[in-house]
Amino acid sequence: MAGICSYGGYVPRYRLNRMLVYQAMGWMNPANIANAGGEKAVANFDEDSITMAVAAGLNALNGMDRSEVQGVYFASTTMPYKERLNSGIVSAALGLNDHIRTADFSGGLKAGTTALLSALDGVEAKNLNNVVVTASECRLGKPASPQELIFGDASAALVIGDEDVIAEFKGSYSVTHDFADHYRGQSAKYDRQWEDRWIRDLGFDQFIPEAINGLLNKYSLKSDDFARVIYDCHYAAARKKLGKVLGIAPETDQTNLQAEVGQSGTAQSLVMLVNALEEAKPGDKLLVVSFGSGCDALYFEVTANIEKRTDREAISACLSNKAELDNYTKYLVWRNILPGDAGLRSEEDVWTRWSALWRSRKTVLGLWGTKCKKCGTAQIPPQNVCVNPECGAINQMDDYLFSDKIGHIASFTGDMLAASLNPPAVYGQIEFEGGGKMMFDFTDCNLDELEIGMPVSMSFRRKYYDEKRDISGYFWKAVPVKEVK
Repeated sequence: MAGICSYGGYVPRYRLNRMLVYQAMGWMNPANIANAGGEKAVANFDEDSITMAVAAGLNALNGMDRSEVQGVYFASTTMPYKERLNSGIVSAALGLNDHIRTADFSGGLKAGTTALLSALDGVEAKNLNNVVVTASECRLGKPASPQELIFGDASAALVIGDEDVIAEFKGSYSVTHDFADHYRGQSAKYDRQWEDRWIRDLGFDQFIPEAINGLLNKYSLKSDDFARVIYDCHYAAARKKLGKVLGIAPETDQTNLQAEVGQSGTAQSLVMLVNALEEAKPGDKLLVVSFGSGCDALYFEVTANIEKRTDREAISACLSNKAELDNYTKYLVWRNILPGDAGLRSEEDVWTRWSALWRSRKTVLGLWGTKCKKCGTAQIPPQNVCVNPECGAINQMDDYLFSDKIGHIASFTGDMLAASLNPPAVYGQIEFEGGGKMMFDFTDCNLDELEIGMPVSMSFRRKYYDEKRDISGYFWKAVPVKEVK
């Protein structure tokens, strides 16, 4: 049977109180007070949709044999590259082999569930197995717009296969409409939308019931057959109305995390699904509905295998691991909305040449090193000669993955002269458990929190953004373990 074998999620560490945004921009749009409650999740300056997809994917693959993964599907409307396979970057960062299928899904906000359905179709047809489906979003609303307050950054990942399934796929129903509620042109930076009333009355009020009723009729089900009904609708009044129209009991209506995270685009329904799976019980039926240019409705039933998962938390762990971003202008600089002067060193031409990246791609994207077959010494960067002075073996190396290893801080410094969008730039030497030592940048932490010997985990991040060429480069950074769950 095809279904969900594992799940993962990621919400960035930083949260921006929406009232801070309103206090800065409310003078321009006083009606935004209606959207100023709670907080929104904000990606760090070195995060984007790719890095968050990798974080969620690593979470989903925890404890699994990565050699068995046969595909990676990535859904987003905010992919960094239009002409470079974004899912290929995700796949390499997840430490997967080269002989797998990858694909990008974009265009509409229901692309996340479309990618999920494509993976399920492949598994059911026996063409693929163990496909990592990721959805991630970093959408921008123009300052003073409702979208700026409503949107939040987040990602989710599901492993789709036919063995040890924790939620069996039972069926689906889809509708497609060229409904331009939200739209962005070829070069647009900010999301645009049409009138709220039109989106609510014609969009949510009609399309979601159309999809849900279509699925219920197709499989002879009732709404109260489901333990959780998961659907995307950030309008509180419209959501309450839909609950009554569709007969969704309040206790089965899965929270949309609007007050804690915000609306996360293509990732929204999958983030909510992952959140629901954290507390799901065997036999629970789950109804998942996306929204955007129509709707996909999917029906799952939780199996007894859900109880074998010892680490159930994914989204919940991220919700508890947060830090306040107490400066609205910092958010504006991080998102390149407000120009910020990072010093003369930021003007250096430092982008990585593609030929050099190709030669070192396994180390740069996957954080692969080597391990000596003769003495077992782990080494990063990869070496052909063992660094152990008592060994010195030549060309006796196996590939060795460092991205999943815990390291410890051997040294660190804060550099106020280095170009950084979050000064001071913090970097230092990391010694890995099991061997290996290398210099890395630190992220998601403050300089005064660091100590020699402190454990760190590795996080795939954006190393630089080259504005002249409009390209992003990636590498791994160190995150203090006390800051992550």
